[in-house]
Amino acid sequence: MVTLAHVRFGSSHEDVRTVQRALISRGRDIPDGATGYFGEQTRAAYAAEQRAQGYRDADADGIPGCASLTELGRRCGFPVDCAGSSAAAAGGGLALSRVTYDDPGDAEGRPAMERYARTACELTGMDPEFGVPALVTIAGRESSHNARQWRVNRTDVNAHGRRMADGHPQNCSRGATQCIPSTFAAHHQPGTATTPYDVVACMCATINYVRTRYGVDRAGSNFAARVQQADPGRPPRGY
Repeated sequence: MVTLAHVRFGSSHEDVRTVQRALISRGRDIPDGATGYFGEQTRAAYAAEQRAQGYRDADADGIPGCASLTELGRRCGFPVDCAGSSAAAAGGGLALSRVTYDDPGDAEGRPAMERYARTACELTGMDPEFGVPALVTIAGRESSHNARQWRVNRTDVNAHGRRMADGHPQNCSRGATQCIPSTFAAHHQPGTATTPYDVVACMCATINYVRTRYGVDRAGSNFAARVQQADPGRPPRGY
């Protein structure tokens, strides 16, 4: 089992060695071999693998995401743990049964989202220079900056499951950045609220999720490039 959170630039881990061996077996060049250290050679080799899988431009940046690493594992015979890997790296994660559905009545509007986003960046170690505009863009597109009438999505494909304490189906997307409860739980940030209606908690879970799902680096420098919904220069797109 390879855990996605262990396979990051600058890390040294047996999971990195497993990925390096897989890359080499696929014909990707790592001159120093399978050292277990994720440096520039491994980044270049992984970028070559991403291109071979059909990724282009910013999506082939050499930073493993869940989809590309899972495909590499499928081809080379190792399973990949994506769900919860960011939360595990942060010492977090939350059982789905512990998610709550109370709405603390957090503020609406762009200035409030900027404040909440800065706090979420501080808690997760993301550079606010990149993280704040990305999160604010997502919040604007997903919930009109946490407007009360858009804090829960009752109409998309996720709107199913038993009724919860807020009166809505369990799997509905909720909160400023619209997390479904299972995603919120798997990527919950330790010390934050257990309800996705809490903006900081929801944004923290979003940060942890995009790191795992899209290979967004820890600083967030490629956040907008990897997540179209976070890029104000491109059309909205679900994430």
